[in-house]
Amino acid sequence: MALMITDECINCDVCEPECPNEAIYLGTEIYQIDPKKCTECVGHFDEPQCVQVCPVACIPVNPDVMEDKETLWQKYRRLQAVAVSTVTSP
Repeated sequence: MALMITDECINCDVCEPECPNEAIYLGTEIYQIDPKKCTECVGHFDEPQCVQVCPVACIPVNPDVMEDKETLWQKYRRLQAVAVSTVTSP
């Protein structure tokens, strides 16, 4: 499951730097989460860090992107492989 940020977001800027996958970005009005990059912090932390720091609790599971734990692990491994190849490529 990927997470999403609802319109209750107050643009406090605390979630973006907490995301280890750089899945959070500032949209046109509020922060957004790229579901292709969101692993709910699987592979990095026990709990989603954005949810932990959000002062208004506006980061629920995205009902349009339902993924099980194994799928999140696969996504994490794919993202790590891309990050490593980007760093090592000339």
